Amino acid sequence: MTGKNKKILSLLIKIAIVVFAFWFIYHKLVANKGLKNFSSLLVDIPQVEIIGVIGFVILLMFVNWFIEAAKWKHLMLQIERITFYRAIESVFCGLTLAIFTPNRLGEYGGRVFFLSPKRRVVGIVAMSVGSIGQLVLTNVFGAIAACFFVYRFIPMDKVFFIAIVFFAAIFALFFIVFYFNIRWLNGILLSFKFTRKYKKFYSILGRYRKGALFKIILFCLARYIVFSAQYFILFVWLIPGLHYADIIMMTCLLFLVQSALPSLDLFDVGIRSVTAVELFKHITDQHVAVIACTASIWLINIIIPAILGTYFVFKLNFFGNLKSN
Repeated sequence: MTGKNKKILSLLIKIAIVVFAFWFIYHKLVANKGLKNFSSLLVDIPQVEIIGVIGFVILLMFVNWFIEAAKWKHLMLQIERITFYRAIESVFCGLTLAIFTPNRLGEYGGRVFFLSPKRRVVGIVAMSVGSIGQLVLTNVFGAIAACFFVYRFIPMDKVFFIAIVFFAAIFALFFIVFYFNIRWLNGILLSFKFTRKYKKFYSILGRYRKGALFKIILFCLARYIVFSAQYFILFVWLIPGLHYADIIMMTCLLFLVQSALPSLDLFDVGIRSVTAVELFKHITDQHVAVIACTASIWLINIIIPAILGTYFVFKLNFFGNLKSN
């Protein structure tokens, strides 16, 4: 294929991705009742207050994804040096591709196509390290929240409760130990003849020492705090009277359940809403407000970044030997 044909094909793919993304977003926004509920809840609230709160939550969205960009840049130190702006481009582009791919798989493609062709597969492995770090925190905080939830809302024998706490501690400890010894995975893969021939791709796992992994998980922790704060702010704002500790507990549980469910970003709002209602019904009967809060977070954290990311889709370099715009 000639260079000119590659450029034409590359442009057509990018246009198709953007059109497809906007088509998905449009249809999902039109059908979203949660956002309509959210609008109805704001009718009696002063406009200045609405702008202030929503504006701050949107600001936190940017903080969240900028932290993710910094984490991505840090992960790439072992592979390929990229600028912070390049990291931002790849993160937002990945968010556009993630909305219509199962389990956010498109996010990997959106990022690695900003790397040199020979480093793209290794980039996927490196991105997995960051994803595992985020999953570790989700599971650890989720396990702690689950223990408090059981203690508060599920009557049971004291011995049985102690057993649950024990298994939750083992569960959390497993993820922590696995993450900080992720190079073990490199050794496991090398022990199989089939996977040994691909060692040039996953050998990067052996380079992540505990110091580097600790820095990465700090980025993950910062992100966890930021998007937890978004939920906290909206629930306190729209459902007055809830205990702060209950909101934090339910939010951590919500993240835990979401991480365990396979989903598509655009349809994830339905799963989030149902899960949130089932959890928060233990502390509030304002189900409409719970759905509205969840839907608005979905709009702010998923849809707005995905729309912004369509600009960066045109900077993707599918064929490697073509210059990005």
